[in-house]
Amino acid sequence: MWDIKEEEFMERMTESTKAVVDHFGEHITYVNVMRNMSVSCDCEGLAAEPVVTPNVGILSSTDILALDQACVDLIYAMTEAEHHDLVERMETRHGLRQLSYMKELGMGNDRYVLIDLDNGGKRITPAEAVQGLKPFVQETGQ
Repeated sequence: MWDIKEEEFMERMTESTKAVVDHFGEHITYVNVMRNMSVSCDCEGLAAEPVVTPNVGILSSTDILALDQACVDLIYAMTEAEHHDLVERMETRHGLRQLSYMKELGMGNDRYVLIDLDNGGKRITPAEAVQGLKPFVQETGQ
């Protein structure tokens, strides 16, 4: 099955996720950690590429589509310099198809509200959430 191409691979991954979501239903809370993001994945079987984006924070939801859509929107809300490599990777690998296919499969809602728990539960926009991000700096082991 590794010979499937482009969007079909993203659709098969989404269908696998749907099976898990359907099985566990309301017993799932989703957590995405937007920290130390690289364009590569350990699933590639190689050492990860260097981190390319600033650290954003931790997002959670009981709606998988809302959560993933919020994370993608946060990436697009970053400056060109901050998101260029990651956006290029998502778009050239058809990664956004997962979001549209989740919506087609009824796996959630792509509308969401960002609530900043660090600031008293204030509602914020993606642009506000990524405003003033500090560039990622590789920590040394010293």
